[in-house]
Amino acid sequence: MLTSKSADRIARQWDGDIVPQLVEYVRIPAKSPHFDPAWETNGYIEKVIRLAESWARAQPVRGLAVEIVRLPGRTPVLVFEVPATAPTADERTVLLYGHLDKQPEMVGWRDGFGPWTPVIEDGKLYGRGGADDGYAVFAALAAIGALQAEGVPHGRCFGLIETCEESGSYDLPAYLEALAPRMGRVDFVVGLDSGCGDYERLWATTSLRGLAAGTLTVDVLTEGVHSGHASGIVPSSFRIARHVLDRLEDSATGYVRPAVFHAQIPQERAEQVVATAAIMGAAVFDEFPFAGTTAPMHGDRTEALLNRTWRPALSVVGADGLPTIANAGNVLRPRTALKLSLRIPPTIDGDKATAALKALLESDPPNDAAVTFDVDQGASGWNAAPTAPWLARALEQASQAHYGKPAAAIGEGGTIPFMAMLGRRFPDAQFLITGVLGPKSNAHGPNEFLHVPYAKKLTACVADVLAAHAAHA
Repeated sequence: MLTSKSADRIARQWDGDIVPQLVEYVRIPAKSPHFDPAWETNGYIEKVIRLAESWARAQPVRGLAVEIVRLPGRTPVLVFEVPATAPTADERTVLLYGHLDKQPEMVGWRDGFGPWTPVIEDGKLYGRGGADDGYAVFAALAAIGALQAEGVPHGRCFGLIETCEESGSYDLPAYLEALAPRMGRVDFVVGLDSGCGDYERLWATTSLRGLAAGTLTVDVLTEGVHSGHASGIVPSSFRIARHVLDRLEDSATGYVRPAVFHAQIPQERAEQVVATAAIMGAAVFDEFPFAGTTAPMHGDRTEALLNRTWRPALSVVGADGLPTIANAGNVLRPRTALKLSLRIPPTIDGDKATAALKALLESDPPNDAAVTFDVDQGASGWNAAPTAPWLARALEQASQAHYGKPAAAIGEGGTIPFMAMLGRRFPDAQFLITGVLGPKSNAHGPNEFLHVPYAKKLTACVADVLAAHAAHA
């Protein structure tokens, strides 16, 4: 375990070194390739990976090797390697994961704030990407550096920081294959791209939902026609879209109808959700900026968390073919296109779910309209293997040491495609998936922030868990 002196060292490094780097990182609009197809020409991804590389090379970590690895036609990855200082851990590798690409801007930022405008207020760094997930490489190396400064042994560490996670990590399998000989026998994975239920303890993510995403398009005309002239004869593309979506979702309740998108909730996860709901209390609901008198889809905290983590849910996240209200004439529109994001339970295969979604939406279209569903992404979720005793002890001890409260487990509603990939590649490895995205941090949305005091303590917890990994037989 780290002493208070080393924990203070980590806190000072965050204040004097890491936060200034993250401020510069936030300024760079390094949108993921899905949102910036000209990413290579625009050069923003190159800027953020160079920023992280430069900082990493300057760290006083013995044996540290840093490299940007590039495969033809793919986004680059930043790799760092640190040899073991624990003699019994030479043949076992800890894989530390993060990413540097970002989600797009999103509207609704507070006055004076913005996605590429870093603002520090009340211990929070506002701006896109700091918490999701630019901080990861900085925290990982700061944790290793703290162990070495105190002479605490650690295992061999291999860092993999990608740049297309927000696009589904489609380049990652090629890098996992290419880097496999260098990674060696990975028996522990630390992923710093997840969330926390509050800012008062160490949280370990136990599951992640998957995703079936794509664009539903309904075409009824080749051009718009006066609505008074056409309505009643020409079917509304919006009505047809609504009709086929009714096959998927009960519009009165939000319940996803087809059984193919549901899975049995494991008893252990159901029990963990009860404990998590008790810890979070009203924060289960209060973290969301509900408008007016809007109420949650379920008033019970446990059921709400199960809805968010183990049940399918549909979001319509974008639309085309709809003019702004100010420019909306009396025209029966030729097309409606809706971007769909269907979250699926952790144990459902993402590709199979996406194929089922396409078949459901395209079959037997009303009025024989041209209805298509173009797949963007099918990503499987992840459900953690049982936690090894050494890791359970380490999580509890680290949380008590640095937060003064017991550790807790939480499922996440989002998707980290990397976890499913690693789960398949390293089926016997233990995982610590954690992160800084807590209440109101609003990843992907406006006013996204990194909770700096929490991140400092999380870095110290990671160091302690790395030490525990090296110590266990």
